[in-house]
Amino acid sequence: MARHDPLHLVKRRPRLFVMNRMMILPVTVATVAAICVAALGATITDLGPWYQGLAKPAWNPPDVVFPMGWTLIYALITIAGINAWRAARTSAQAEWVISLFALNGFLNILWSIIFFRMQRPDWAFVEVIGLWLSIVVLIVYCGRFSKSAGWLLLPYLGWVSFAGALNWAVVQLNGPFG
Repeated sequence: MARHDPLHLVKRRPRLFVMNRMMILPVTVATVAAICVAALGATITDLGPWYQGLAKPAWNPPDVVFPMGWTLIYALITIAGINAWRAARTSAQAEWVISLFALNGFLNILWSIIFFRMQRPDWAFVEVIGLWLSIVVLIVYCGRFSKSAGWLLLPYLGWVSFAGALNWAVVQLNGPFG
């Protein structure tokens, strides 16, 4: 298309509008899912007397760091999910993306239930291994067709690795449980 064509901007606009409309569903679904997982996790997390009474390692950050860290992580997870979903070449790949993120969200919430509600850091440590593996699967699977999604999930893997180390330290300092 030649630049001297006075309609060149008008001709391009509908395509841009369609691209933006195509973003509505993945952005909405990913954002709502991330907010739901975050809200459930925050609701389940109880930093009351039981948690405060646990011996923790010297390298345990202040409690205020965790909600800030999770907020950033959930934002990155949301963007990664959108990128992976949009980059999926087939509807089957897109369904796998959704399924893997859903499984990961379930495992994320399950860890909070086991650790905080059931007060079983020992079982939570076993569960966090599954959560960690689900993140690795997300990185590998989504990274096959969206490099940015894979990279955006790396901080999540690092965060859960750190959380898993803290979980293990709590088990070692306070066990046995039950």
